[in-house]
Amino acid sequence: TALRMAAGLALLVLLAACVVAPAEEPLMNICMDAKHHKTQPGPEGDLHSQCAPWKDNACCTANTSTEAHQDQSYLYGFNWDHCGAMPARCKRHFIQDTCLYECSPNLGPWIDQADSSWRRERILHVPLCKEDCEEWWEDCKDYVTCKENWHKGWNWATGTNRCPWGSMCRPFSQVFPHPKDLCEKIWSNSYKYTTEHRGSGRCIQMWFDPAQGNPNVAVAKYYAWKKRSSSGPMETVTPETDQAVCALPRLLPVLLPVVLVVVLGEAGGCGSHGWGPL
Repeated sequence: TALRMAAGLALLVLLAACVVAPAEEPLMNICMDAKHHKTQPGPEGDLHSQCAPWKDNACCTANTSTEAHQDQSYLYGFNWDHCGAMPARCKRHFIQDTCLYECSPNLGPWIDQADSSWRRERILHVPLCKEDCEEWWEDCKDYVTCKENWHKGWNWATGTNRCPWGSMCRPFSQVFPHPKDLCEKIWSNSYKYTTEHRGSGRCIQMWFDPAQGNPNVAVAKYYAWKKRSSSGPMETVTPETDQAVCALPRLLPVLLPVVLVVVLGEAGGCGSHGWGPL
C-alpha cells in the first residue's frame, strides 16, 4: 500500500541521515558568559599587541584587548604590582593569559558555572601546554607576591587589590615551588598543568603564530569529542570528521534489505520477476 511504501521510505531516509548528518557541537566556537566577553565570536581587526592572534575570530573587543595591556586596567581594577614592579618578562605572560581568557573562542569544553556577582561562567581545568606553563614560571620565579590564589582574598579597601593584612611578599619560587603550582593555583584551577607539548593537539597554547593558524581549534575539537563521547551511549563523534553516528546504523545490514523489499516491492520493482535469474 502507499502507506507501507511511505513508511519504508521514511525509515530509509532516517538511516541515511543518521550516518551523514554533521553533529551540532555546542562546545565549539563560543564565548563564555562573563564580564567583558562578546555574545558571539567574530572578526576584530584591531586587537592590540599580544591579543592580535585572535583578530580573525575573537570573543573580545578592541577596547578589551587594549585594556588587557594596562598596568591598572578598568577590566578588573587589578594591580600586577602589588609587591613592587612586576618585570616586563613576567608581565607579558599575565597579559597573554588575559588575552587568552578574554579573546579565545576555543575554551568551550572547559566552561563551568561561576558563583560570582560579575560573571556567570568561568573556565576550569584548561589543559595548558607544558612549555607555556614552564616559561611562565621561569620568567616570573624571581618576582614577589603575597598570595597563592589571586582570584580572592585581597584587600580592596582602596578600590584596587592590595595584600591582605599580615601577609608577606615572597618570591614566586617560594609561593609557587613548581610550574604546576603556578598554573593551577593562581586562578583557582582555571588551568591544568600537562606534560603535553605545543603542536600535539592535546593542550591549549597561550602563545601561537596566527600566520600558522590557531592550534587551539583542533584542541577544543578533540576535548569536545571526548566530552560528548563519554556523555551517553546513543552516539559517538569522531574528532576527525565531526560527524554524529547514530546507534541505528549498527543495525543497517539487517534493516536495509527489509526496507528495500518494502519500498521496491510496493513500487512494483521486486515482485515475482524482480529478483529472478537474469
